[in-house]
Amino acid sequence: MGSETLGQDKMLVIVDYDMGNVRSVAKAFDILGVKTLISRSPEEIKKADWLVLPGVGAFGDGINNLKKFGLIEVLTTEVLKNKKPFLGICLGLQLLARDSQEFGQQRGLGWLPASVKPFQFKDRSLKVPHVGWNQIKFKESCPLFTGLKQETTFYFVHSYYLDCDSPELAAASCDYGGEFTAAVWQNNIFATQFHPEKSQLYGLKLLQNFINWQPTSV
Repeated sequence: MGSETLGQDKMLVIVDYDMGNVRSVAKAFDILGVKTLISRSPEEIKKADWLVLPGVGAFGDGINNLKKFGLIEVLTTEVLKNKKPFLGICLGLQLLARDSQEFGQQRGLGWLPASVKPFQFKDRSLKVPHVGWNQIKFKESCPLFTGLKQETTFYFVHSYYLDCDSPELAAASCDYGGEFTAAVWQNNIFATQFHPEKSQLYGLKLLQNFINWQPTSV
């Protein structure tokens, strides 16, 4: 299915910066028949047709690892300048923000006008981290949700959320003690707080939509 769309000469690169299980993301794309490469090589990232930045863990560690492996400049060039389709997952979403309040104020990549903030609930029945399946509501105009029904459930694991400067940036929302951003969409950038690779058939459908996506033609 995916290989027919991408063609044999296309490559999807999953960025490996030691922040999460990239193998589970690769396995999901393998199910779709997509040719993937797990890499932190700037040269291989430059050759990619699609880029995926997954991630689990602390914001500061994620930014520091991107710096350590020399990935910030090449990712910024390939995504913001060369407009390659980009998918961020969980921490890979949060790192796109201007800053984060996790363990003190920290600077992010600054690709999106947003800040990362902690969940803070008066209701003690609401546990942090937010873990498990939850419904989302999405913009019908977003091509990444084609073929999915409103209030589809996806799998979440996070203690922090993305607070967007403008509601227009949010492609989907979720309600957990109040509404928060579940996904963002800006030009060739799409990113989710939830884990599509852990969200079974719905997640696979979203990933299929990603590899079929042609944002530069819009």
